[in-house]
Amino acid sequence: METPSLKNPDIFPTSEVLKNALEVSYPAFEKLMEIIASESYGLVPQWNYYKDGKAWLCKVTFKKKTVFWLSVWDGFFRTGFYFTEKNSAGITGLEIAESIKENFSRNKHIGKLIPLGIQINSKDQIADILKIIEYKKSLK
Repeated sequence: METPSLKNPDIFPTSEVLKNALEVSYPAFEKLMEIIASESYGLVPQWNYYKDGKAWLCKVTFKKKTVFWLSVWDGFFRTGFYFTEKNSAGITGLEIAESIKENFSRNKHIGKLIPLGIQINSKDQIADILKIIEYKKSLK
């Protein structure tokens, strides 16, 4: 069974901690962080320990807007995006993997939001994530 990592509130997720937790998916994580922090994306990752989930999460923002959440699991990481009903239709128009679109269309609403979670294991998944990030940033 998949279990979230980074459960100890006293151990900040440094590069070394993340490398140990993510193992083979660490290069994908490192590449994603490098790209989103670049000048062209201008995103800011912020690690915080959340007592309700009892784990460290990374909130990635653009200006004051939360673009996505990132969580670390044993051997991989997940990104979590949230869309309203109004802007969820734009996901189907993106040139991303069909499996992502299918999973999104089946997701249940959380209040007024529709979640889009993606498990990331390798660098070849990053292109899809970047397209979703660009779409999310373009929303008002």
